[in-house]
Amino acid sequence: MTDRKDELAGNLAEVEERIAAACAAAGRRREEVTLIVVTKTYPAADVRILSELGVRHVAENRDQDAAPKAAECSDLPLTWHFVGQLQTNKVRSVVGYADLVQSVDRSRLVTALSKEAVRAGREVGCLLQVALDAGESARGERGGVAPGGIGELADLVAGAPGLRLDGLMTVAPLTGEYAGRELAAFERMMDLSTDLRRAHPAATMVSAGMSADLEQAVAAGATHVRVGTAVLGVRPRLG
Repeated sequence: MTDRKDELAGNLAEVEERIAAACAAAGRRREEVTLIVVTKTYPAADVRILSELGVRHVAENRDQDAAPKAAECSDLPLTWHFVGQLQTNKVRSVVGYADLVQSVDRSRLVTALSKEAVRAGREVGCLLQVALDAGESARGERGGVAPGGIGELADLVAGAPGLRLDGLMTVAPLTGEYAGRELAAFERMMDLSTDLRRAHPAATMVSAGMSADLEQAVAAGATHVRVGTAVLGVRPRLG
C-alpha cells in the first residue's frame, strides 16, 4: 500500500504543478481551479489514499461501480461528482451519494433527479453537459445538450425542487468544428457560461479539461478540471 501511496502522491504532485503553471500562465490564482480526481475503475482503497493525500473531490461515471465505492468511503470528507451519461433508472441510486451530477442533458432526467432528491431530503448540484459537437438543437455523440438548448434546460433545473443549478460541463469534442481545437472549445464554453450567468448568476462552475487538455481548460477559464489517468495511471481494460 505504501508503494501505491507513493505513486499516487507523485502523480498528484505532477498534476498540481501542471495546474499551478497553467494558472500562472493565464494570470489566475491557483485556488480558482478545483481538481476533481476521476476514480472510475479504481478501487475504494485508492479513493481512501487520495483522501489521505488531500483530495476532496472525486468523480465516477458508472453507478454500479460508484454506489458501493461511495458507501465504503462514506466516512471520508469527500464531494462525489457523477460525470457519466445517466439513465433515469439509476437516478435513485446516484442521488443517494452524488453531491453533484455533471451530466444533466435532458428534461426527463431533471424531473427524475428532482423527484429522488426530494424523496431523499437532499439538494443535488447540477451541471448541464454541453455538447459542442451538436447542432443548435441536436444531442451530442457522447450525450449533452446543444448550446441552443441550455437556456430552457437551465430554467427547468433552477425551478426544480431538490436541485441546484451550479453551471456547465463539457468534454472536448472529437468531431465537428472544435475537433482538435480544445482551447477554442473551452473558450466557447466560457462564452456560454457568461450567457448562463446573466439569467442564473450563481451558476458559476465550468467543468472542462481532463488529463490531456487541462492546460487549455485553465487558460480558457474553467473552474474545475477532471483528471483520472494522470493521477491514477492508465486504466486496466475492462472485459
